[in-house]
Amino acid sequence: MAKLDAYEREVLDAYEKGKLKSVATKSELEKLKAAARATAIKDRRVNIRLSSIDLGDIQVKALEEGVPYQTLIASVLHKYVTGRLSDKSQRITLAATDRRKRS
Repeated sequence: MAKLDAYEREVLDAYEKGKLKSVATKSELEKLKAAARATAIKDRRVNIRLSSIDLGDIQVKALEEGVPYQTLIASVLHKYVTGRLSDKSQRITLAATDRRKRS
C-alpha cells in the first residue's frame, strides 16, 4: 500500500469509522455509476513496443502505486485522452507565474 500523508490518513480513518456521508444525489450517483461501467469495459487489445528502460520504470511506478503495470499504462492513457493528465513542468511554470503576479 502507498504511504499516506496526514490528510489521507485522516480521511481513511474517518471512512473506516463510518463517519463519511455521501452528498451526491441519486441522479449524480447514476451518472457516476454509468461512467464507471463505461470506463471499466476493456474490449480492445493493443500491442505496443516500449524500450526496456521505460517498461522497467513503468513497472517500478506500478509497484509503488500497488497496481499491475498494464493497469497503470491504461490509466495514464485514459487520463491523457480525457485531458486530465497534467505536466509537472507546466504546473511549476504556472505556479511561478502566479507568485510573480501576486508580488
